[in-house]
This record gives sequence, structure tokens and C-alpha cells, in this order.
Amino acid sequence: MGSEASELIEFHITGFRKFHLVPENPTEILVGKIEEYSRKHGMAPGTQLGSCTVLETAGDVKLGGGSLSVPPKRIVWVHLGVNIASNNFSVERRAVNEATFGCSDELGWQPQRVPIVPEDGPTSFIRETTLPIRDIVSALSKEGFNVMESYDAGRFVCNYVYYHSLRHAQVSGVKSLFVHVPSFHFINQECQLEFIAALLKVLAMFC
Repeated sequence: MGSEASELIEFHITGFRKFHLVPENPTEILVGKIEEYSRKHGMAPGTQLGSCTVLETAGDVKLGGGSLSVPPKRIVWVHLGVNIASNNFSVERRAVNEATFGCSDELGWQPQRVPIVPEDGPTSFIRETTLPIRDIVSALSKEGFNVMESYDAGRFVCNYVYYHSLRHAQVSGVKSLFVHVPSFHFINQECQLEFIAALLKVLAMFC
């Protein structure tokens, strides 16, 4: 468990902009503030932030930075999305090769029961993260966070992005994780920033 002391772990964090019924996406705010928060409170030794990117809430998005190549360090993608119906954090174990959008994305696309990557086969095909989700959730729970393991990232853009990220991770050897956060109505901004900082420290133990 853990990485060698000489090997740097670089985190690339993404969130999303507004979308249908969510005029202000908390993940956009969190991604915009996590770099400053990390500078102020520190990160685990041997880790750094590589990028903090806010994505359009649309299927046709491109992941840049560490997703395009594999530098001589450990790359971990941490994708954040919001679940406005939840009052806790959900660490997603897997993504499904299915795009069924309950509403149009921000570019007007609303696919129904179509494979995200047709060459991967049917819409029932699943990709799972190689990270130890149960151990991650357990460690965060011990820190006092209301967090759970999830087997269903939905069928909207969150699942779409996670599926592509996991697919790339399998090919390139990077790590990928998706976490759904609640709205600030349930858990305020400061507590959510504390959670993300704790998540990065826990991930450093298992990467």
C-alpha cells in the first residue's frame, strides 16, 4: 500500500459548470477553491495538484493535462459531480457504457440508451476503478465524514465522463475516481473543501 517516497503523486481534479435545475454547481466552486485551500492547509508529502479544471456539463468534453500522456510520476484523476438529491458524499466504484440523459446537456444533446463507446460493446458493459473504494470510504468515515460507496454513477454526464476516464486509465496506467458531492444546502462549502483535502490524503495512501 502507498507509493515509494521518491515517486510524486499528481492529482488532476475536475468539476462541472451549471446544468438543468442546477444554476450554480458546487463542484465548480470547489474546484476553483481547492488549490488555495491546499496551499493554506498543506497536502500529503510527495503529492501535488497538477490541474483543477471545470468542465462543461456536456457529453462532448475533453480531459486535458495528465490524461493525454503518462509522465514519470503517478497521475490520479479525481472527478467531482453533484447529486442534488443526496445529503452525503458518494465514492463511485464504476461507470456503465450507457448514455441516457434525463435532460439535455448544456450543448443540447440528450441521448437515450446508446453506448458511450460503441466499440466497447453493449450498454451493460461496466468499467471499474482500480482504487480500493471500500478502504477509501472506511478511512474517510473514520475522519468523521458522511460518505458511502456507490455502484451507480447515474447515466448522465457524470457517468459519461467517468467511463471515458476509466477507459483511458486502463490503457495509460493512471488512476481515476469519481465522487458525487451534495449541494451546499446539505453540507456547506468549508466542510466540502475539508472532505476533498482529506480525500486526496487518503488517496495518497493507496496510489
